[in-house]
Amino acid sequence: MSKPQVIVGVSGGVDSAVALALLKQQGYSVEGVFMTNWHAEPDDRYCTWRQDLADAQAVCKHLNVPFRQVDFADHYWNDVFQDCLRQLALGNTPNPDVFCNSVIKFELFRHYAKELGAEMIATGHYARKTCYRGTYRLLKAKDDLKDQSYFLQRLNQTQLKDALFPLGNLTKNVVRQKARELGLTVSDKPDSTGICFIGERKFREFLQHYLLTRPGEIVNQEGQVLGQHQGVSFYTIGQRKGLGIGGKRDKLEAPWYVLKKDLTSNRLVVTQDPATLLKNELVASDISWIGKAPKDFPVKCQAKIRYRQADQECILLKADSHPEQLLVKFKNDQRAVTPGQAIAFYQGECCLGGGTIIY
Repeated sequence: MSKPQVIVGVSGGVDSAVALALLKQQGYSVEGVFMTNWHAEPDDRYCTWRQDLADAQAVCKHLNVPFRQVDFADHYWNDVFQDCLRQLALGNTPNPDVFCNSVIKFELFRHYAKELGAEMIATGHYARKTCYRGTYRLLKAKDDLKDQSYFLQRLNQTQLKDALFPLGNLTKNVVRQKARELGLTVSDKPDSTGICFIGERKFREFLQHYLLTRPGEIVNQEGQVLGQHQGVSFYTIGQRKGLGIGGKRDKLEAPWYVLKKDLTSNRLVVTQDPATLLKNELVASDISWIGKAPKDFPVKCQAKIRYRQADQECILLKADSHPEQLLVKFKNDQRAVTPGQAIAFYQGECCLGGGTIIY
């Protein structure tokens, strides 16, 4: 029985390159597609998509795999980035990569692949999937340090059914070694750590082109003015660096942390007491379940409120404020719970889904 045709999203990095090579070795009919999801200026030194495009083309040529490019930049702008800007204007700290996966990579790109006649898509994400009693489950990758299930928490059953994750059982070291054995020029290319498609840039400088912000006062919890901020949207809860009000210079002075954004007064409230950043519960909205939503609450599980955080024991309950929201109660205090950030729910290695922190 012949294996299905698979369209592989090639980014120009080592992970997608090895994913492509592995699928070809396994007998799949593969084609590499590079997604252009951001239109950068020619002199933009942060967005490296032109070099990434060249690297992706070189990989496909080396592996003797068909290559094409598709432009989703308008969709990314309208369906992901604009919402990101709206959230920032509200004082939240969104995670655009989570929505990029569910809206662009595993939806728009999946439809594009189907139009090309493919049955499935594949990416270089570090994650796994299984099917249990007709329900597809998203599992953590074997490599705990590279697991990306947090960013895939909003995938639905159809998206998961049509997806392959060739790297799910591999460590990053093994992936790089395989790339070297295959003679891929990207074998030692550094990992990207910037926002998906936008690049590793100074975020405040970048956002100033898109957000209308007003400088204002930085105050402590008693209202004493300590300095000036450049716009509350540029800061996040728990932030220590970049406040411009000094830090720990001697034993008598402790560092300052962002505690709260007061949009009404356009003030940034800071604290020197790390304990004030701790919370043992939060409320999440816009809940997305990978499988069927739980029927009975409370639900005992684990959660992550940021990428690479260790799993945190918690209980999910229906929030009193709204039937579609969840109250998440943690066994241990959590530092810097940040509105707008994604929270992912787990039971062991299985990602149940997630939502958006609202407070």
